[in-house]
Amino acid sequence: MCVSTDLEEVAGTGCGVCVCVCVMAELPSGLLEACVVVGAPSDKLRDIYQFHLQSKLDEIPLLEAEVLQVHAPPFVSKETNSSQLIGPSFSRVQRRRSFIKKKRRDRAAEVLPNGETSNHTEASSATEDISVPKDLDLIALPQLCFPGGLQLANEQKEDSYHFLVFTDLFGNRTHGVVVQYYRAIQSCQEDAVQNGHRWNSSKFRLFTPFALCVISKFPYYNALKDCLSCLLVLLRPTRQADFEETIKEFSAKLSLVPLPPPGQLHVSFNLRPIHVVLPSRQDQDSPIIDIDLHLPFLCFTHTTLLQVLSCMLQEQRLVFFSANWARLTLVAESLLLYLQPLSWQQPYVPVLARGMLDFLMAPTAFLMGCHISHFEEVAAETEELILVNVDDGIIQLSWSETIDLPAMPLAAAESFMSRAEGLQLHYDLELCHLGAGTDANALRCQRRDWQTRLNTQIQNIALELVVNIFRDVQDFLNHEHRVFNSEEFLRTREPADQLFYKKVLDTHIFHSFLRDRLNRKRDTFSCMEQNTRNHAHRNRAMTESPRRPLMSDLSRSGYTSYTSPNDRLSKRLGASLPNLEQPANDTVTSISSNRPASLRKMTLDVGLKSPQKAVTVFRLPEFPPPLAYHYVQNYYSDMVSSLGKAINATLPEESALMARYHYLRGLVNTVSNRRLDALEDFQSLYKTDSNIFPSQMVKSLVDSLPEAERLQVDKRPELKRLISRVKRDQERERARDDSGLEEHSVKRFKLPKTYMQLEEFVKCIQESGIVKDQGTIQRLFDALTVGHQKQVGPDLFRVFYTIWKETEAEAQEVRLPASVSEHIEPSECVFKLSSSVKTSRGVGKIAMTQRRLFLLTDGRPGYVEVAQYRDLEEVKVSSAPFLLLRIPSLKLRVQGRKEAFEANLKTETELWNLMVKEMWAGRNMADQHKDPQYMQQALTNALLMDAVVGSLQSSKAIYAASKLAHFDRIKMEVPMMVPKTTAETLKHKINPSLELAAPQAVDVLLYTPGQLWVSVSMGKVMVFDASSWSLTHTCHVGNARLNCMLGVDKDQVWMGSEDSVIYIISMVAMVCNRQLTEHRAEVTGLALDTEKYSQKVAYSCSAEGTVMVWDVSTLQVKRHFRLSCDRLQSVYSCNGTLWCSSRDIIMEVWRNGSLKQRLTLPEQQKGSTAKFSSVLLLPEKEELWSVCVDSGEVCIWHIKDTTKPYHRVALQDCTGCHCMIKVKNQVWVGGVGRRTTKGKIYILDTERHQVLKELHGHNDKVTALCSAEDRYVLSGAGKQDGKIAIWKVE
Repeated sequence: MCVSTDLEEVAGTGCGVCVCVCVMAELPSGLLEACVVVGAPSDKLRDIYQFHLQSKLDEIPLLEAEVLQVHAPPFVSKETNSSQLIGPSFSRVQRRRSFIKKKRRDRAAEVLPNGETSNHTEASSATEDISVPKDLDLIALPQLCFPGGLQLANEQKEDSYHFLVFTDLFGNRTHGVVVQYYRAIQSCQEDAVQNGHRWNSSKFRLFTPFALCVISKFPYYNALKDCLSCLLVLLRPTRQADFEETIKEFSAKLSLVPLPPPGQLHVSFNLRPIHVVLPSRQDQDSPIIDIDLHLPFLCFTHTTLLQVLSCMLQEQRLVFFSANWARLTLVAESLLLYLQPLSWQQPYVPVLARGMLDFLMAPTAFLMGCHISHFEEVAAETEELILVNVDDGIIQLSWSETIDLPAMPLAAAESFMSRAEGLQLHYDLELCHLGAGTDANALRCQRRDWQTRLNTQIQNIALELVVNIFRDVQDFLNHEHRVFNSEEFLRTREPADQLFYKKVLDTHIFHSFLRDRLNRKRDTFSCMEQNTRNHAHRNRAMTESPRRPLMSDLSRSGYTSYTSPNDRLSKRLGASLPNLEQPANDTVTSISSNRPASLRKMTLDVGLKSPQKAVTVFRLPEFPPPLAYHYVQNYYSDMVSSLGKAINATLPEESALMARYHYLRGLVNTVSNRRLDALEDFQSLYKTDSNIFPSQMVKSLVDSLPEAERLQVDKRPELKRLISRVKRDQERERARDDSGLEEHSVKRFKLPKTYMQLEEFVKCIQESGIVKDQGTIQRLFDALTVGHQKQVGPDLFRVFYTIWKETEAEAQEVRLPASVSEHIEPSECVFKLSSSVKTSRGVGKIAMTQRRLFLLTDGRPGYVEVAQYRDLEEVKVSSAPFLLLRIPSLKLRVQGRKEAFEANLKTETELWNLMVKEMWAGRNMADQHKDPQYMQQALTNALLMDAVVGSLQSSKAIYAASKLAHFDRIKMEVPMMVPKTTAETLKHKINPSLELAAPQAVDVLLYTPGQLWVSVSMGKVMVFDASSWSLTHTCHVGNARLNCMLGVDKDQVWMGSEDSVIYIISMVAMVCNRQLTEHRAEVTGLALDTEKYSQKVAYSCSAEGTVMVWDVSTLQVKRHFRLSCDRLQSVYSCNGTLWCSSRDIIMEVWRNGSLKQRLTLPEQQKGSTAKFSSVLLLPEKEELWSVCVDSGEVCIWHIKDTTKPYHRVALQDCTGCHCMIKVKNQVWVGGVGRRTTKGKIYILDTERHQVLKELHGHNDKVTALCSAEDRYVLSGAGKQDGKIAIWKVE
């Protein structure tokens, strides 16, 4: 039998297969890696058949399988002028190696099963060299294709399919689909004759199995199974002489199939008699799913299924057993998909041939599969294995019939089982109301749609399980130092779940998961975790209070459940702004303490990051004769044409679908050697969906461009931009590699072993998760080093850390009776309990929350209100008489109460005095500045005082703790009163830099209905829900500072960046997947307008003077022009003209770019450092207002006479202005004060041109302003402050 497809040298026919392909550009991955035929060697079959004819066989023998044929792309090639050989097919790796297959012709010494020896005249021994893809290992393949052995049969048997997974040293997986089918040996030996006559008696028929294995880099199990089914239809009537050619043509056809890009575009092709569909993956990081995910639910009970998943998460040594080889792989693959995005990191061999059972002796964790016939043998011979009987749905240990391993966390397991009960797993129940189908392809499509819906439901249930198990991991990470506080995480788990988590935390699968969390990977886990996070968790995320359980959490036994779908983004889009007339409390809105709705009543789609989108199927053209070069080229041309028609027929608003068409066409152009066309298609992805941009492929294409094509690139501006960007990205990657960023490192927090100076102490405290703020940590360092050298020893730190954690644990254990908790807000936590003391209002323990002090009375627990911090009038240390002694006590005077509250706290008095004073001062500052973070910071200070006193245990402990009395000191040193005008206008504050060690400047603010968009350092964008001012989303757009933002329509926010790109974020999906890359310098301004026929257009300007006009619907540049100026920084559209502001001039230009008029800096400011910083157009008054960065003056110009400003408004105590907006009949100007360098906002009357108010709300210059529905103005400040203030507009 012929062995190789790759032995032909390329002659002049164009139909041969080249041994070595040297195309420089990396070709995209395709469906087929190789097609391998495995079976018994023909000479061996001939011998056995002869003995069978002579009735000399005592029994049908078991033969050794070997590789008979290997078919791998490319199948056609063309020799070019440059001597490069180009193979037009989708092939992942073109480098090849040899596989030496021995053909033993000398079998004189070979013994047959009946004891006789074969007798052949051939005495030579030879080998054949098969050229195969370098990643393909053919050594073990024969065993895996016949895992039970190659057994001849005396009757025809049914075709049998099974599935293989190969893993290389780097963890990369390759997948195989195998079909075993039988052919009569007579048909294999068509030249065999008996006494000169062909032997046809059915009495002597003997059948031999062949295995056809299609190997792919991608797990298209169902699709490849369909392909092999079609191949068998062709092979059954095929003569043996045509056997190899038929398989080769089949393989060549599959090599022409491109893979669909991630998203909602599938690919289908006609292989006769059925249509085969290749489903796409959901996104770049999601796996391809082409199996029936409900199979494990049919094999196992829900309890057993959870046990299996628990063992996988704990990385046990698992062995699956089944009498059905196919079932082993399909069930194992489904279970691995259930754990996504966690990825199995250990050895994985779902099908072990019987000669590979020694693999089960491996000492490491693994997941393997065996035939059920080996169950008893494996159970008896090996120890510490988890044995999973797939056929009977049973799991047991190899040394015991029961499982005593830690089970899944109870709350997550109950939720999973409850949700799983709602699955409809039986397709026949779906068909009850339907008639019999007559179209096989229509029936297959109907079944596929049902399976897709069910798979989606199962994925969501499984993902919800993973989210419930690991939901809180994020709270114990320090991203800056890449540390996970595992001990603290374990301590906060339910006692019954701690052993499970202890095992899981030490696994490779969890380590990989942690690395993704530290890299802030945006995957299905992070999306569902964020979408299902309850309101209490979100609001607490915007404070820096130490970790303590809320009263509402305690009422739910610590299990954080899901919010109603009504609370998610779709509802918030239309939410109005909060009514901030109410007195500011700790939070703007109260948090409901109602228990969530039953999990069982929830829809199976909860937590999806976006609604399920309709899927489009692109049907490939009919396959050509696949072994002729020009036919293949014509086939690719037809595919490019079809994709062009699909692109033209796609509406502009369907940009995601258009991106997939461009991606697919780019692939086809790449393999058909149309490099420039391919680059143009990939360039289009920036405007349609940049998330699927194939960076490596484009880099390879760019590097492979010959000189002639590089000259053509210079004539195509869009390609020049693409190539320059690719090179820029390469340089950035090299710089990142050179900087040694530890993107793959994950550290566990460990207590220090050496003395620490301030810098090491700051890092250690941040890693521990106690506090992040550097100022607070420095004060803590001062407290712990009072009276000795400025360094903290390991013993002192260990004591301090232990006391801090013990205090936290005590708070976790507080369980207030209902009669007490009804007096406390659901969002309150008990942070500190005193010992039982005598007070003026009874005996009990004083409890401290973030809002109040109350007495928890002894005996029958009762609630006695002591004081809310804002109501305190006096806090002091006193003494109470007891017999002849005076006992130290704490005395509190409260507004509205005649009697003072006194507690005999004895040795605790001084500490409680410090803590209560700090809480009181923090409460006052929070109320005056409308900033709840002051209260949270005061609480942190108070608890740190407690830990410092406990750890020092010396006479200086109280003095040391007083170093942390930050707000109480401010209260004593400087007046705390906020000016009346500011206090009346200021309503609330937000701190976007809360999770950071130091504040970051607020660069840009934008309000869209229901949402506040905030840009801070290096492309970080935060989105706040405007109904509660709580953080809902965080994303990164590029790596550079953002200069401007613009809400373009209901679903688009444009963001101009210093890296010259305009990023487009979808407000519904909250993803940044489109980019406009036409600008050559940093984008500084954006504006919106409507041209004739109500066509919406956007204007953008960049620093070097370019202005571009965009069609919003198509994202195409309609026109552009360039202005001569010093840093163009804004553009405005007004009454048919554009106003463009640079640092030194303001220009009015016509829409075609021609200059209409210009105005320059006022005479008084020329020659100084003053530069225009902001301009504002008031078209209804025909006025233009301007401010300068180094001037405290507002200049007002008349639009029709711009020779000089006709009015100037001097701003008192102002050294410069940075931003300006109009709200109602007012102009708000943000600047910086002269004497204090603190931020100021000036409100001017547009009619009288007078300053109405002067507001003091920031500790640094005001850098950004925006208006929210003309009811509120939001201001952002520089990096010394980093906060956002919300002001009421009157």
